[in-house]
Amino acid sequence: MEADGFVRRRRMTAEPGGGEPGVAGASAEAEIRWLGGRFLGVSESFVGSLSPRIGGETEVQTAQVHGSMDNLDSSEPDYEGLPQGASTSTHMLAGAVAGIMEHCLMFPIDCVKTRMQSLQPEPAARYSNVLEALRRIMRTEGAWRPMRGLNATAIGAGPAHALYFACYEKLKKKMSDAIHPGANSHLANGAAGCVATLLHDAAMNPSEVVKQRMQMYNSPYRGVCECVRAVWLREGPGAFYRSYTTQLTMNVPFQAMHFMAYEWLQERLNPHRLYHPGSHMISGALAGALAAAATTPLDVCKTLLNTQESLVLGGAHTHTQISGLGQAFRTVYRLGGPSAYFKGVQARIIYQMPSTAISWSVYEFFKYAITKRQQEKRRGNQALGDK
Repeated sequence: MEADGFVRRRRMTAEPGGGEPGVAGASAEAEIRWLGGRFLGVSESFVGSLSPRIGGETEVQTAQVHGSMDNLDSSEPDYEGLPQGASTSTHMLAGAVAGIMEHCLMFPIDCVKTRMQSLQPEPAARYSNVLEALRRIMRTEGAWRPMRGLNATAIGAGPAHALYFACYEKLKKKMSDAIHPGANSHLANGAAGCVATLLHDAAMNPSEVVKQRMQMYNSPYRGVCECVRAVWLREGPGAFYRSYTTQLTMNVPFQAMHFMAYEWLQERLNPHRLYHPGSHMISGALAGALAAAATTPLDVCKTLLNTQESLVLGGAHTHTQISGLGQAFRTVYRLGGPSAYFKGVQARIIYQMPSTAISWSVYEFFKYAITKRQQEKRRGNQALGDK
């Protein structure tokens, strides 16, 4: 739906905003309205923000040179040439929109994943599968309950993914040229993904803490601001980065596998590296599923460090916060045995497959759209120069 909105914006047709009124959960309804405003702001400013850099000409000027451009080369834009020619801000804009859409569209599944990773869940919060969990949460806690914490995620996902994709594109090109000049290098892709993860997690970790605390069953927080204040006052600012090293330990191998698998699948499904939405979605989904399954034990530990559930602390016979990856690993094993490391693996894979598919397809769409506008500008300038 959001992608259609962007396409309609590019065609310069009006698209009024709107949404259905909520019936329960005032906090979650406010977050939905907040998110809608942000998406409208992004779509309104998309053409305007790009025009100074890559549009250049007004719509009238573009119409005037359209006939001349028909006589020029009409081949597909040099899609893969974008990383070499685009500015860093172009990658950041595409990455930010892709990240916000990825996290927000899949947020209800993320809520279920967080709950299913609980080591000592309340009797009313024990679920057998993802769909059953969603139905019960909406029936017993309100229709909007799976969306609580959405605005915290949106705030963190924008800058986190902007840094993530911009860093990845730059490092991938530089390292590939150093390892295999003029060719793609899987080692460079994996290494670039690892470094990009450092910036992504630094921006995203506080949002993850707030989001997961609001997602838990019987969360005591009425809103994001209240959660932030409570965590800051009771546990100190360090609580927002308590799981940072664990998240890096999880995300570095996750992103290395994710990027290497994506690029490998693209070589086979899309060898000419053209803009092909189907191949981007399939490659992203399979790469995300593989990386998600392999790193689930670390995700369980991250959730434990972020939530600090009182039942878990009691079951572990500790009245202080669990800190550090080693203590988290021991606590998980003590309370659930080896199988506890894979709690929520089904929900994690179900979340990651469409999530990475959305992220890559939206990001590649923006790369394609921006490249096409750049080429149209060059053609228009050439046509005007020939007159």
